[in-house]
Amino acid sequence: MAGIELISDAFNDHAFLARQYAFEGENTSPPLTWRGVPDDASELVLLCEDPDAPSGTFVHQVVVGIDPRSDGVEAGQTPPGGTELVNGFGERGWGGPHPPPGDEAHRYFFRLYALAEPCVLPDAPSAEQVHQAVDPRQLASGDLVALYHR
Repeated sequence: MAGIELISDAFNDHAFLARQYAFEGENTSPPLTWRGVPDDASELVLLCEDPDAPSGTFVHQVVVGIDPRSDGVEAGQTPPGGTELVNGFGERGWGGPHPPPGDEAHRYFFRLYALAEPCVLPDAPSAEQVHQAVDPRQLASGDLVALYHR
């Protein structure tokens, strides 16, 4: 399976995310850029999840229907053509990192999937529901990991 290169001007892979992107900061989604999307992709799906959350994997963002011909998204914007679903905070769109104070740094996995056909998800999917829907159908994917602690 081909890989998508996912990068950000806001952080390097496995580096700390600035407070402005966190829940207690400006709560703005970070900018992302991608390349290597297969030509036969019909949509992209973006998931940001925290597998280190005390109650289980926490969803910070899910966007479906992203234009596969797009190459990124600016900070605080919705990816081109995308529909933002409800995150773990119960809000539509981005919900920034908010780990418990004193916890070791949590990992925030930004995952971009290229799919051959549109994905159907509930309005407020769990990370498991997203993985069940996209993992078997992906043409390619890419990951970028941010760290954050309070």
